[in-house]
Amino acid sequence: MRTDSGKMPQNSLLSRCATDLNTIKTNIFSFYRVLFLSLKQNPIVSVMKKNRNFLGKYVDMCTDFGMKLYFGPDGGKPNLINFLNGLFEGEKVIKDLEYRPAEHNGTQEADRKVIFDLYCTSEDGSHFIIEMQQLSQEFFKDRTVYYTSRLINKLVPRGHKGNTYELPEVYFIGILNFVLDRSVSEQYYYDVALCDRESNVVFYDKLGYKLLVLPNFKKEQSEIKRYMDMWLYLFKHMEELDEMPKFLDNRVFGLIFDIGKVANLTESDMKLYESSLKNKRDAESVRLTAIKEGLREGRERGLQEGLQKGMEEGMEKGIEKGIEKGMEKGLQKGRSEERARAEAEKLKSALNLKKRGLRAEDIAEDLGLTVEQVEELK
Repeated sequence: MRTDSGKMPQNSLLSRCATDLNTIKTNIFSFYRVLFLSLKQNPIVSVMKKNRNFLGKYVDMCTDFGMKLYFGPDGGKPNLINFLNGLFEGEKVIKDLEYRPAEHNGTQEADRKVIFDLYCTSEDGSHFIIEMQQLSQEFFKDRTVYYTSRLINKLVPRGHKGNTYELPEVYFIGILNFVLDRSVSEQYYYDVALCDRESNVVFYDKLGYKLLVLPNFKKEQSEIKRYMDMWLYLFKHMEELDEMPKFLDNRVFGLIFDIGKVANLTESDMKLYESSLKNKRDAESVRLTAIKEGLREGRERGLQEGLQKGMEEGMEKGIEKGIEKGMEKGLQKGRSEERARAEAEKLKSALNLKKRGLRAEDIAEDLGLTVEQVEELK
């Protein structure tokens, strides 16, 4: 309704403004209600939840964070005692441990990212250095002997008490995420002691090295009977599991699965774990790069050897024919070996990604495989 002057009365104008304001409030409320429901129904929008799902259900044991979580002094002592007893299999029975400052790993930043260690003593005075190492070192064996020797030197009593030279037991426990000796691809456990070569009898039983080579451990669940093998299986597969396998003894391994859930990590712990996991994956990338470089060098060496052999044969049957044969043989050998190893690495990576819940189509696209290849992986 308008007045003779063409202007709307003030009361009508206020009433219309109030109506428009209520309409705007209703629309805003409806928008946020729809937004809230969509967030509630779609967990992908939750970045933290997405990250936790991607990381798997349980913390990877082969990381610095995982080692401290599962075996460190803040609740991990029972696990460490069970692990050591499973490793010694009655050779020693450990009832209690005391943690001591770890001073044995590398002093360089690069070393600290790939070498994680714990140092503790048992109730009978035995000393244990427990070390997880991601990458191979040229003088790895020398380093283990050096660390145990340095520890032994520190343990020699000073003054009159040191005159007897009596020493406590010292053990180095190495969990290795690399192949120790490529000529021995099946051996995953090394139990090293000072022995007499003639009789194979232990000469000194207070110094030992127990090394677990994870890449060489390939047993299926149905093949595992020993506690040591159970621990090896967890070190290698923990982050891929959704629940505790039935073949594990809950009395020994129950605590591992209780404290290892990624969903229970605090925000600060999650950041530490992601950083630790990145260091592990960086180390894995370095390892794969080294393998590729080795393949390239092998291909070049194969080509050179093929050429050399061809030239030698060419001296007898014709230089031209010999060179051609040598080049072909070297190239084929190098290429076939490279293809086979690269394909195996891709399939292994695809299986790990598949176990973490990624779609077969995404895995196939990222790794250059067919969807059928990915779906057949078990």
